[in-house]
Amino acid sequence: MKFAYYPGCSLESTGQEFDYSIRSVCSALDIELTELPDWVCCGSTSAHATSHKLALALPAQNLVIAEEMGLNPVVPCSACYNRLKTAEHAVKSNDQLKQQVEGLLGCQFSGKVTTKSALEAFVKDVGLDTISKRVEKKLSGLKVVCYYGCLTSRPVEAVAFEDPENPQSMDKLMKALGAEPLTWSYKTDCCGASLSITRSDVVYGMTGRILDAAVEAGAQAIVTTCPLCQTNLETRRKDHMNIPVFYFTELMGMAFNLPDVNKWLKKHIIDPSL
Repeated sequence: MKFAYYPGCSLESTGQEFDYSIRSVCSALDIELTELPDWVCCGSTSAHATSHKLALALPAQNLVIAEEMGLNPVVPCSACYNRLKTAEHAVKSNDQLKQQVEGLLGCQFSGKVTTKSALEAFVKDVGLDTISKRVEKKLSGLKVVCYYGCLTSRPVEAVAFEDPENPQSMDKLMKALGAEPLTWSYKTDCCGASLSITRSDVVYGMTGRILDAAVEAGAQAIVTTCPLCQTNLETRRKDHMNIPVFYFTELMGMAFNLPDVNKWLKKHIIDPSL
């Protein structure tokens, strides 16, 4: 199984443990990831707050590269996935907009590739049975809450591959690893995202509610797919220092008994092994 791999900016900086773990897990599952050559930033919040066309052109550039590779792109970061998938949907559904984006890029976009989140690729393409068979060290007894955040499933018409209000893919994946996913009401709430820079007081309130809910549910750990969610929750867990925040691929690596786990954990702002 082969994918074009789009790491995005966060996985080369604050989210390196996500990058390390997904590469190791894919290798263990015989999945070949080929990083997009000369990939560019997806634009994140800044681009679509500045220009709608810029917000489409930047991720579309990466889709063009994936087309040239002849591979569907897999994207770990929820924000990057949201931007690439939104651009893909926009240019595939609007010919006039497609022509405008092609004019900005100076090349054609045929729309032959399908962007997948890493979570979707593992659950739907690899399959839970295959993942379960690879488990060497079940995460038995580990109670987790799965935090999807707001970008993996919205806007629904562009990005959602499951129920946007009550997604289950990560919960099912945790079960396949032997962990116990708990029911809670905050799995798709926003963490505050980049407001952490300009209005940290607002983000403290938003993350505080999420952390409180996780503890009330009885969770021993929070599992997420988003680098910004992970950072916001991890750096603001002052009153909940005993609840670590993992990327789902890190727990896959632990269950697979891969040798590089400690290397990933040391990359956390707060070491979850402490």
